[in-house]
Amino acid sequence: MTAPVRIAVAGALGRMGQAVAAVVEGRGDADLFACFDRPGAEDSRLVDRASALAAAQVVIDFSTPKASVELAQVCAAQGGVALVIGSTGFEADQIAAIDKAAQAIPIVRAGNFSLGVNMLLGLVAQAARALAASDYDIEVFEAHHRRKVDAPSGTAIMLAQAAADGRGVALEDVARPARDGMTGARPEGEIGYSVMRGGGIVGEHSVVFAAEDEILTLSHSARDRSLFARGAVEAGLWAVRQPPGAYDMQDVLGLKKVDA
Repeated sequence: MTAPVRIAVAGALGRMGQAVAAVVEGRGDADLFACFDRPGAEDSRLVDRASALAAAQVVIDFSTPKASVELAQVCAAQGGVALVIGSTGFEADQIAAIDKAAQAIPIVRAGNFSLGVNMLLGLVAQAARALAASDYDIEVFEAHHRRKVDAPSGTAIMLAQAAADGRGVALEDVARPARDGMTGARPEGEIGYSVMRGGGIVGEHSVVFAAEDEILTLSHSARDRSLFARGAVEAGLWAVRQPPGAYDMQDVLGLKKVDA
């Protein structure tokens, strides 16, 4: 029998960290090798980061952008450990730093680890390709719990990027993160975001293609955050078998098109 993969969980005291740990503990092919959190955090289950990284095969991290970048750099310098990052809200320079670390180790970074969401990305790109910008306006709606600190969500940005890719345009040229006041008529080709924060909403995402005479809505509803934890663990088990590189959930699920 193949030995279980040794998994360390970063940000282990957070809601997602706890969910990941629970999923790992319920599997036979993975071993919850270590849990760690920010310096100074106290819990009987925690070990220091150095001890966790010394023997883990993969680290799963749902913490903060700053902490994730530092962890990627430490893992890259040490070598021998894969990394799965589920944090969201990264700036461009932080993503560049993670991609640089991925030259030394395999890193899977995704805004969403749900199978359904990753299937939705492909559908959105396909619809955007088929429906002309002159006829169909695109709006991405997302809703999350009141504790989420970044907006729009990483998943909403992924969906907008999929729509932009489908239309063959740069997202930064057509994105409208928010509207307020006298905004004027909507420009042709704009991809907008609408955001809600409230209660305990796990995650709701919809992409609307609105024409003068019809509306097409593609949507996904998350009912339990354990679905993200399961996806992250699958990504970790996949990552330990890969060479160094920057990957996402589309790679893990084999959903990316292979060039002929």
